[in-house]
Amino acid sequence: QEQPVESGGGSVQPGGSLRLACTSPGFVSDYCRVDWYRQPIGKPREWVSGLVNDGDTGYADSVKGRFTISEDTAKDTVYLQMNSLTPQDTAMYSCVIALPLDPGDCQRFKLYWGQGTQVTVSS
Repeated sequence: QEQPVESGGGSVQPGGSLRLACTSPGFVSDYCRVDWYRQPIGKPREWVSGLVNDGDTGYADSVKGRFTISEDTAKDTVYLQMNSLTPQDTAMYSCVIALPLDPGDCQRFKLYWGQGTQVTVSS
């Protein structure tokens, strides 16, 4: 029940845009952070972007200036807006939420991974 669910993936041409969504009941709680990862077929998983519960955000150098992470608390959803997509962005995109083992203590947490949504960028 804490596992997030991703949506919004698809196939687009280079230069196109997509907005991914990550929804989880865990956002109702005082979560530690939410992150987006991606994994091309046959390659290691790569960190893309993250959002800390105090509002701080971060991005991998490969997507900085093109991707934007945001939160809609009313919908228990975190978004990843992806612009100026290239074939190198093709991957399975997953979100993960970190929840504290004890309320208010993010020194110890548990990760809940979604199953991912596929993004394909090609001509």
